[in-house]
Amino acid sequence: MANKYVAAIISFLIPGLGQIYARDFKRGIFFFIVAYVALGVIGFYFVDSVLTTFYYIIDILIGIYVAYDAYLIAK
Repeated sequence: MANKYVAAIISFLIPGLGQIYARDFKRGIFFFIVAYVALGVIGFYFVDSVLTTFYYIIDILIGIYVAYDAYLIAK
């Protein structure tokens, strides 16, 4: 049984890792790919512009959602 707090923390730092820690491999790989692809696309278009703050807000929101999901899975 996975510790729900550890799953949430590591998933916030690296999206999907908490899900993998909680033994939900498909969901973890999905979040890892989607988070980095989404952040990569957003970063490509918005970094070095006025909307850089928007990029960081999206990054934090994705991290919070993925951490919460890992917390629920490990519960």
